[in-house]
Amino acid sequence: MILLGAALLLLPVSVRPGAEVSWIDALFTSTSAVCVTGLIAIDTYDHFTVFGQAVVAALIQVGGLGVTSVGVGLILAAGRRVSFKGRLLVKEALNVDNFKGMVRLVKAVLWMTLCFEGAGVALSFLVFIRDYPPLRALWISVFHSVAAFNNSGFDILGGLQNLIPYRDNILLNLTTCALILFGGLGFLVMLDISHARSFRKLTLHSKVVLTTTAALLLVGTVLLKATEEITWLGAFFHSVSARTAGFSTYPIGEFTNAGLFVLVVLMFIGASPGSTGGGIKTTTFFALMQEVRSVFTKRQPGAFHRSISGETRAKAAVIALLSLLVVCCGTFLLCVLEPQRAFIQVFFEVVSAFGTVGLSTGITPDLCVLSKLVLILTMFIGRLGAFTLLSIWINRPEPGVRYTEEMITIG
Repeated sequence: MILLGAALLLLPVSVRPGAEVSWIDALFTSTSAVCVTGLIAIDTYDHFTVFGQAVVAALIQVGGLGVTSVGVGLILAAGRRVSFKGRLLVKEALNVDNFKGMVRLVKAVLWMTLCFEGAGVALSFLVFIRDYPPLRALWISVFHSVAAFNNSGFDILGGLQNLIPYRDNILLNLTTCALILFGGLGFLVMLDISHARSFRKLTLHSKVVLTTTAALLLVGTVLLKATEEITWLGAFFHSVSARTAGFSTYPIGEFTNAGLFVLVVLMFIGASPGSTGGGIKTTTFFALMQEVRSVFTKRQPGAFHRSISGETRAKAAVIALLSLLVVCCGTFLLCVLEPQRAFIQVFFEVVSAFGTVGLSTGITPDLCVLSKLVLILTMFIGRLGAFTLLSIWINRPEPGVRYTEEMITIG
């Protein structure tokens, strides 16, 4: 999908007359779209025609829903049966435990996406129609709704301005936040909410996702308001957007180091499993915090009268460690390739790429080719997951012999 998207974006029909799109910028844009990141090396509106913008929107949609879900949706639309292999792929892609109701699940995912994005188009159109002709306003609304629900911070307003002109528009801010939040919760959580209709009846997974998301939004909003000269609406918007969406209503390059660090933490944690967002995921962060709490309290890790298995906690630790390793390697390489950049700028850019966020301090368009390749690889790893990529290459059988256990000093 990334290579196909890059090829389409290089076609003359995709590029505006007088604009230049290099192969590295086309590849960067396509990777950012498929990995639903939103980092840009060139402005989407200033360089691409409506066809090119439509290609970007399609890549975002496929990347957000997943190639598997879109493929199964096309099979169902054609009236054909989904094979066992197709159901297996959906099961793995959506993190489902069993095969029960797999086709119904895909249909529900596609319908939810259509409903949320349709509502986003309608509400966004009420804002953009005031500043643009009807057809242009409609296209901006469609593009924005697709990008927001899929947690990808692309925009087609031009001039690398993102949503800064609409920082005080309450309707667009809240609409965008709602699309980002619902897209970042995960389809299984949204289905669970629609069926349970009360917090007590939700599964442990849904409860963990909702409570962790709420806590991160609250803490992020308060800290951003305390560190930056922005409104409460702006603080809330960036607390939401930093959870892998990448839209901004204030210039990120003008944030203080404290504000950038708050955004880095939010970007690294990211959204929830089975969603359109990235990061190490809210459930991973929750499991790690429960493990830390259990060490000090000597109580079984868990929440809501349920315990969390040791296997889950171990996987969370591995994911966090591997993710931190990827970020450290990417940051080191960019520090070597871009010695003139401030460390916080480089660090912020790498975490944004890994968390498939798209927020930027503004240095991405001016990076060299090798630096852009580093960010491309970081976005790719961030979208697939370091744990997933490592498990592809390392598949050693369980050893038949176990060594004698011995203690080592920790801490």
